Amino acid sequence: MNQHIAHIAIVVDDYDQAIEFYTQKLHFDLIEDTVMSPEKRWVLVKPKGAKECAILLAKAANEEQQTRVGNQTGGRVFMFLYTDDIERDYQNLLTHQIKIVREPKQEVYGTVAVFEDLYGNLWDLIQRNV
Repeated sequence: MNQHIAHIAIVVDDYDQAIEFYTQKLHFDLIEDTVMSPEKRWVLVKPKGAKECAILLAKAANEEQQTRVGNQTGGRVFMFLYTDDIERDYQNLLTHQIKIVREPKQEVYGTVAVFEDLYGNLWDLIQRNV
């Protein structure tokens, strides 16, 4: 069997704000931005160098979905972003004034910092031990 996760959806308030955050501040690549209807776009972003899984930026379409913006996991870390240079990427977070929840800390598996995306979803930034 050969399977992989293709996309993970993040519910957002605004497509363009989300694209700007992920491409300009986190330096992700914009893979696709296709208009599906006047209200809906298919927007995919992916970390540079990522080969499979992309993030689908999904604009909240109703009141219930709007309540999930920024709280997709009930306050737990939502995404895990692996890096080959945590110092470089941590400095990038600081430069772009991205909220740091926990400064880099050495753990058994590597060094990890926690930050918030523009909506408040928590992310781990991890450099694994070699």
